[in-house]
This record gives sequence, structure tokens and C-alpha cells, in this order.
Amino acid sequence: MDINCIYQIYPLGFCGAPRALAQNGPDAVPRIRKVIDWIPHLKALGVDTVLFNPLFASSTHGYDTANLGELDPRLGTNEDFAEVCRALHENGLRVMLDGVFNHVGREFWAFRDLREKREQSPWRDWFFVDFSRDSGYGDGFWYEGWEGHYELVKLNLGNLAVVDHLFENIRFWVEKFGIDGLRLDVAYCLESGFLRRIREFTESLKPGFFLVGEVLFGDYNRIAGDGLLHSCTNYECYKGLYSSLNCRNLFELTYSLNRQFGPEPWCIYTGKRLMSFADNHDVSRIASILLDKRMLPAAYALLFGMPGIPCLYYGSEWGALGEKKDGDDALRPCFDAPVENELSGLVSKLVKIRAQCGALGYGGYRNLVERNESCVFLRRQGEQRVAVAVNISDAPVRLEHGELRFAAHELIGDKQVQLDGAIELAPMSFGYFQAN
Repeated sequence: MDINCIYQIYPLGFCGAPRALAQNGPDAVPRIRKVIDWIPHLKALGVDTVLFNPLFASSTHGYDTANLGELDPRLGTNEDFAEVCRALHENGLRVMLDGVFNHVGREFWAFRDLREKREQSPWRDWFFVDFSRDSGYGDGFWYEGWEGHYELVKLNLGNLAVVDHLFENIRFWVEKFGIDGLRLDVAYCLESGFLRRIREFTESLKPGFFLVGEVLFGDYNRIAGDGLLHSCTNYECYKGLYSSLNCRNLFELTYSLNRQFGPEPWCIYTGKRLMSFADNHDVSRIASILLDKRMLPAAYALLFGMPGIPCLYYGSEWGALGEKKDGDDALRPCFDAPVENELSGLVSKLVKIRAQCGALGYGGYRNLVERNESCVFLRRQGEQRVAVAVNISDAPVRLEHGELRFAAHELIGDKQVQLDGAIELAPMSFGYFQAN
């Protein structure tokens, strides 16, 4: 699938749903239809794919799934979400869901049966259970939870019946909602055999189906590659992005980008399109984490200039705030309506320029100029070469490279930028330039 830019929504927060299912009442409430009202904003931004974090029946935050085949009643019914998907598709927007396959919640139907029938449950082998010990919930047996969180019950993906159940739900999502891809939650916990099976199954189910995995650390080649997932989250460059700006040390980001995507033989992810981001539902918003808010435009200029598939988290395109220290609710708010401002206008321009420029979307990467507070890197596809230049200092800079001259055609940038073979950037400014 040819993806230019993903827009990520955390549905329970976005729709203002109660924090717990028990607070919802007996009837489904069609809050998910709010997404339809945001379609004009999505089209104005220029994004082409919408990623929904968990929206199936759960007890609290969505990752404690109770039923993979039923929309969370706090968001509405399957028909409500089907209508949302129809509206998105009719407007040229693809749909990706959050595939939570490593674990389920304690109210998951098979685990409820296990709690009731213990050794006699036909579903006992769907989980990792020890009947000689007790759980912290007093179940009369111990079970493995995800990273010690026992409200999240780890599934036994070595059991083919479990895998078949998950795949049948994916089939249902494709048939009912027409989904175009999946984000695999905690993909770093999933064995490569499972990743290969899900790649093969989804490709046979819907050609072009896209798979991206959540990976926090380690070798991304274990997750993304031939026969594996198409992409994974680039947390290394996420950290490098905000840290470089806060420390006024762009070497950190350009080193990571070159290590990952550079032209040298030892660069480890050259040719891969990892999912890049400035923030998401698990981390502080970029507008909150930056010490100098004047650097927000530079952050997005770097995000859309670097290799990968950029992902925007709802609200951050206009500079919404939210800090991890204040809890998940602070990161996953409900906005009455989208905000159009100078920053969202800039982000929209960057999204559209990237869509029109193959070098930015798919080109190689090479560092040209590296300084603490300014840098230039080159993106190249065939004969098309684009230089991404950023200055985060409070003084103007002149950036030049002996092998290249920069054309007068500026793709986007500050009005004070001047070109005379070199790039001259005003304080706190950036530009994308055609390079000769």
C-alpha cells in the first residue's frame, strides 16, 4: 500500500467516551460517528490513512479486549463504525485498526469460561496457566499477564485455535468494515512465526493490506522486512527528534537517520519505510515536550523531511498540549472540533509537498551539513534531489556543500531564505530546496 501520511485517533478519548464500560449504561452510544464530522479537516490536512487505536469491546482503555467482533458500546455498534468506514473510503481515506493480539482483558469470553470452569474449561490452553498457584485476583490459578499487568491476559499464540480465532476476526473486519491495514500492538512481543503467518494471511485476504508493528527498541529488521511486517514504529528517531531540538544538538537526530537510512553499507534500514512520529497516545505531545515552542515548525519540517511514513496524532497538528506525567487521559482528550491555525496550515503544506515529491516519500538519505543548531540532509530518488535545511539557532546561518548547488526553486520555507549557491536561513527557520 502506498501511504503518504497516517492520522492516528484514540477513539475512546477522541469521542469523549466514559473511562469504563460500566459507566456507559446498557445501550450502545454512537459516539464513533463523530469521525465523519472531521473528514473535511482530514482532507484539508491531506492525510490518506486513518489509524484507529482500540475500538472493540473492552472494560476500560481498549487494550483489555472482551470481544474482538463487537464495537465497544461506548462508541456505538458495528453498523455505526461500518458507516464511518464507508464515509472515509468514499472520501479517499484508508482505514487501519489496532490489532491487539498479544493479550486480552479479564472479561474476554474464553478467559471468563476459564475462571468459571478452571481445569475443565475447553479454552484453558488459550492462555499460559498454572493451577498450582493463585493470581493476584484470587482466581484459584496463576496466568501470565503482559509485562506483569495481570488485567491484560497473555494469549498463547502457539495454539493454532487462538491464531485461527484472531484471523477470523481480521477477516470479519475486512468484510464488514473494509479495513486496509493493521497496527500490531506490542509487536516486539510477537514471535516472527506469527508475524509471517499474519503477513501471508492478510495478503491473501486483501492485496495491498498494510501491516505496521509497535516496536520500542531492538532491531527493527526482526519485525519489518520481506515476509514480515511492512513497517514498524521508529522510536529511535522519535526520541532523536525532540531531544535534538531541546538540547540544540541536531547531531543526535542526523546520526540516527544516517545510521538507519544512509548510503554506507553498514546502514541498517536503508530502503525501509518505518513509521515516524512526533508523538502518539503513549507519550507527551510534541508541543508540551519541546522546551522552546518556537521549534514546533522545525520539528514538523524534520518529521516530513526524513525517511519513513509520517504519522500525525490527532490534535497535535494545531499544537495541542498533553503530558505523560498527567496520565493517559491527558494524552487522549476529546476535542469538540478540529482547530485550524498557522501550525495546522504548515503541517498541511508539508503533507501535500511530501505526497507530490517522490524523493521525500521514497528517496535515499545523505547528510550534507551537520552542526549543533543547523543541518542539511539530502533526499534523492532518481534525478530528483531535495535538500532539507533547518536552523534552530537565534542567528542567521549560511549552509553550503561543495558538491551541490541549490536551485532557486523553493518547495517550502521561510520568506527570509536566500539562495546563491548556498542556503541562507533566518533564525528559527527551515526550507526544502531542489538541489542540482
